[in-house]
Amino acid sequence: MSETESAAVAAALDPAATAEPKPRRLRGHKKGAVTCCVASSARPGVVASSGEDGCLCWFDLRTKDVLLTMEAANKPISSICFKPGNEDCVYISAGNEILSFDVRMGAQSKPLETYNYNRDEINQIAVSSKGFLAAADDSGDVKIVNTIQKCLYKRLREAHTSICSSVQFIPWRPWTAITGGLDSKLVAWDFSKGRTLFSIDYGSPELQNGNSSGSAGQCFNPAFVHSVAVSEEGILGGLYKVCAVARGDGAVDVIDLEYELAPAKSKGPPRAAISKKSSKGAELGDGSCNQSQAKRIHLDYTMGGHTAAVSCVAFSVFGEKGKFLVSGGNDASVKLWDWSKGFSSETNSKVELVLNIDVKKKVNWLCTAPTDSDNLIVCDTSKVVKVYNFR
Repeated sequence: MSETESAAVAAALDPAATAEPKPRRLRGHKKGAVTCCVASSARPGVVASSGEDGCLCWFDLRTKDVLLTMEAANKPISSICFKPGNEDCVYISAGNEILSFDVRMGAQSKPLETYNYNRDEINQIAVSSKGFLAAADDSGDVKIVNTIQKCLYKRLREAHTSICSSVQFIPWRPWTAITGGLDSKLVAWDFSKGRTLFSIDYGSPELQNGNSSGSAGQCFNPAFVHSVAVSEEGILGGLYKVCAVARGDGAVDVIDLEYELAPAKSKGPPRAAISKKSSKGAELGDGSCNQSQAKRIHLDYTMGGHTAAVSCVAFSVFGEKGKFLVSGGNDASVKLWDWSKGFSSETNSKVELVLNIDVKKKVNWLCTAPTDSDNLIVCDTSKVVKVYNFR
């Protein structure tokens, strides 16, 4: 999307100008909440969802009926992802178990693979293009499974002191993963060696004080890391390699991963020193950056952001891929941010909140779909998958 298109989207969905946008409702789950959804990149318009009812559902956004419902587990499914290079296959997590299915086998499909390496309940799984599967669990550990050799490859431990809620691979660094936890930590790993590369503690006094002006309204909610999204390689002309962090205090952070992963000697002054040079800037939540602070941006309620915990974040795949960051929260709202302006060196360049949608219920998960229309898929505490169209 161009800036003109962005403005058109905002105007079209501005609640002050028009009625609240009404979503399409996709029905297929039997009961409980829809926990997760993922959009196919190989088949534009195809979306898979998982639920507390233990079912997987496949939808085609061009139709209103569910394509397939599969009773995949006898317990809630916490996470789902496609197998890279073969999206006929999906991986799911249910309890402390990981299962894979081939959708071509239909509703009666049996698991192709089963992994039981996690000792506690799994919160999220992710699969890399190299065939490694990561599973983050309630113990704080992350298990890395080699799906080609079908064995446990590595156990990542001792970085998180509480529940590990989220895990993602970094696509342009094939041996690097990033995790977030309810200890308020974001951790990057060299999973081939099982060691950490960097760690950010959002609960530390330094970051709490640095963000005090932006998060005062959320001081009773810890800055737990609920979700992490990593941008695809080459977005926006290859200028940015970032991750977004959904925080329990209502804030969303966007971090320059290449800066954080660079050797310490190439970074210049420590971040603490940079913060002391100015009492304002990106780390205080105004969405602006100067040259010395253009490595992290902080989006909070002072910019029109969330007023309760942020549960999920995702980079857009419609229009200009990665241009927008979408966040959903426990305040029953979904926000669309034009985030890259926060990294611009131009004077007074700030992140723009493009639109705000009241979805009426707490948001569990969301994703965007690469279709002719700009579709946002939202999973909330109901059994219905909701689709918002921006065109």
